[in-house]
Order: sequence, then C-alpha cells, then structure tokens
Amino acid sequence: MNKCGETVWPGILSNAGSTPLQPTGFELAASASRAVQAPGGWSGRFWARTGCSASAGGGGWSCATGDCGSGRVECDGDGAAPPATLAEFTLAAAGQGRDFYDVSLVDGYNVPVLVEAGGGRACPSAGCAVDVGQSCPAELRVPGQSHACRSACDAFGKPEYCCSGAFASPATCRATAYSQVFKSACPKSYSYAFDDPTSTFTCSGGADYIITFCPDPVSSGSGSTSTSRPSDGMMLGDDDAWLANLATGDAPLSATVLSFSCYSLIAATIACTARMLLQ
Repeated sequence: MNKCGETVWPGILSNAGSTPLQPTGFELAASASRAVQAPGGWSGRFWARTGCSASAGGGGWSCATGDCGSGRVECDGDGAAPPATLAEFTLAAAGQGRDFYDVSLVDGYNVPVLVEAGGGRACPSAGCAVDVGQSCPAELRVPGQSHACRSACDAFGKPEYCCSGAFASPATCRATAYSQVFKSACPKSYSYAFDDPTSTFTCSGGADYIITFCPDPVSSGSGSTSTSRPSDGMMLGDDDAWLANLATGDAPLSATVLSFSCYSLIAATIACTARMLLQ
C-alpha cells in the first residue's frame, strides 16, 4: 500500500558501532512491503528516496530527493543528501531499558513520515503527516520539487542555523524563524538540532514500530496523532538528560525487526538473529 502514490526507494543507514542492516536500500513499488530485522542494540535511520532512475546511456543511478550518492539502489553506508525526512531509532538492548525514536526535519523535508508503535503498544507517535512544501519559504524551496523544503542550515550554512561553532549547545542554538516553519507544520518532529523536549519519544523496549511514508493527513493540524500511557510510552521533557545523538549512536541502546512497505516500514520485535521478511 503506497500512500505516496508512487514508488519510493527506502534508504537505511546504521550508526557507527551498530550492525549494518541489509540491504542498505531497495525499491518498493506501490502496495509492496518488506521486512528487515535489526539486531539488539541497533541504532540508525530510514528515509524515502524519490524520483530515482539510471541516467541516460547507462550511467549512474540517482534520486531527485534523498539520494545517498552510491550510484546504485543500495546506499552502502552513505546517508541521505538533504533535504530528506528522517525516521531515527535507538533501540534498547534485548530485555533492557527503553527505545528512543523521532522523525527529524533537521536535514530538511522531502515526504511526510509518521512513526507509530505497533503490536498494541500505546506509545506516542512521532512525525509529520502534512506537506511542508506548501508552507516552505521561497528561499528554502527546491527547484523542480514542489514538496521538498531545505533546512536553513543546508540553504545558508550559518552556524546559528546549523548549531555549530559558537552555537553548538542548547544554550546558544535556539529556534529560528525558519525552524518554526517546520515546527508549526509538524510539532512532533525535530525542527533543529536541539529540539529534543518535544521531538524525541520513548517506548518500552521490544515494541513494534510502523513508519508510514505519506500517511493520511490529520485534521487537528498537529501533523501527527498520539496516544500514550505513563507505563509504556512518553515524550522527553526539559528535565530529561538524554539528548538525541543518532549520528554517533551515543545512547543506551533492543532486538527488533523492521518491515517496510512502499509507504510503511514496520518494526517487529524478535530475537537477535537477523532475517529478512517479505510480505
């Protein structure tokens, strides 16, 4: 079931120290689905590539958005070129702790993405179910890609937008007018690097996760829906010390299976051995 209405090519990037998932990228036609198991302690990210094809004359393979630069369908350990909407996970070790997950617009936006706990877990959802391209400022738009929207960091490269240099801490890097565009459209997604309190979510280890590309828009204007119970899922608050560091995997890390459909990627809890499921 491809809710984007077109083929997408999911990419997978495992963080340093995590066992690489296989494959690292693949094609998913409309209504197709696929499952990939992640071992215990895995952390990394998923994203949708769009408009992918081989160049004329048998040259390299590339994508209009989310391209990983490998020149082929698999990403081979390379991440997404911005703009790309990222679904990020840090899974608890088997039988220990909690999972952390988020949807990030820090590298910009290319498709709506929603992360929900499956398997009957009442954990908070994260993500963005709206077309941010409709509210994207002109200076952040991507020529020829009406739905894509660049981040201010990508567009301008300034430290105050990239949370780098003198702005590399929560105390010095704050929300800007540009990050507020993303936050207003998608209040349960990361809008800049230190947007943790309202953007990172947790669930007890061993949960299933459904990552949907192009989910049905919600009428509340929140960009996502949420259900939670204190004993299971929660959103991080200002007093929580954990800050998302998915780029390096420096967080307490479950044994999980990830199942993908053309619009959905489903993570199902399983043993720590790796296997691929096709549905």
